[in-house]
Amino acid sequence: MGMMVSSDDSEDDVIGTINTTPLVDIMLVLLIIFLITVPVAIHTVPVKLPEEKNTPYANKPENIQLAVNKNGDVFWNEKYIGDKATLMTRLKAEAQKRPQPEVHIRGDQQTHFDAIDQVINATKQAGIGKIAFVTTPPVSP
Repeated sequence: MGMMVSSDDSEDDVIGTINTTPLVDIMLVLLIIFLITVPVAIHTVPVKLPEEKNTPYANKPENIQLAVNKNGDVFWNEKYIGDKATLMTRLKAEAQKRPQPEVHIRGDQQTHFDAIDQVINATKQAGIGKIAFVTTPPVSP
């Protein structure tokens, strides 16, 4: 049995090239995956999607505008409503109309939720089916 001992340092030299074989293997696997999945993604059921429309909401005069300021005061079409009984009486009268008007609630950002919740509950108890919240539209960039 023999052993070769070399005195030169040729085996200890640093190899300065990058082994690209694993990179090529990964790229080929990704290429195959994409070639398989692209036809599946393209073949879908033909559906005509609706186009987006951003039309401003037209306020009808028969709609009820309820505003709640930051102190919790309720306003019916800009007229102050002093108590919950008056609000309930007016909402019940509006609920009898056919078709029923919509109730649009405008709440101040500083309003406690309890005040708005009382208005929502009164509207529901009166029997009005359509309640909407009015907000400020977002600013387009």
